[in-house]
Amino acid sequence: MQRLRLTFAKTAAMRYTGHLDTHLAWERTFRRAGLPLAYSQGFHPQPRIQLAAALPLGFTSECEVADIWLEAPHPLEQVRAALEAAAPPGLQVLAVAEATLEARPLQTLVRSAEFSVQLRSPLPPEAVDAAIAGLLAQATLPHVRRDKPYDLRPLIEALARERSEPGLHHLRMTLAARDSATGRPEAVVEALGAEPAEARYHRLKLIVAADA
Repeated sequence: MQRLRLTFAKTAAMRYTGHLDTHLAWERTFRRAGLPLAYSQGFHPQPRIQLAAALPLGFTSECEVADIWLEAPHPLEQVRAALEAAAPPGLQVLAVAEATLEARPLQTLVRSAEFSVQLRSPLPPEAVDAAIAGLLAQATLPHVRRDKPYDLRPLIEALARERSEPGLHHLRMTLAARDSATGRPEAVVEALGAEPAEARYHRLKLIVAADA
């Protein structure tokens, strides 16, 4: 058996493809590539595929990670070439590596994520900077998601405006991913007093545990 670790981009063509459908897209890609997926045990065997972190609907990314098991080892160069030829529009293979079979589940490794956010707003840059400074000065930021209250403030590890152009501000933020709550960039945009739907979100980096 072989455990592959894929790094891939999810581009605009799959912006509105959800987490489960992304999982299915990789399963179909491996089948088209002629690569023998390994399956779980039990009454309903499933292909052994792990995605590191769900990407919210409408987001793009250049740092997604998946662990996928094959029944038998294959050369990494062969795997990458086959996947690149079989991948649908919207999934771009960036790297193929091998992980040990005993490695921890991907979902337990992610500690935080870095995002680029394009925020449409008529506010001048100095007003956006002031809003960011005011937000970061808060001790707590009570927020509710799916009827569950949580504090957004400790989940914001970094937040800044990188640059602006007329009507558009480019923000960079690093948000924690914890068992109890995960920082979401649209919640940060809302906390800044802007409309989350008026922004575009792109995941730049997944930050994993040091012992991953």
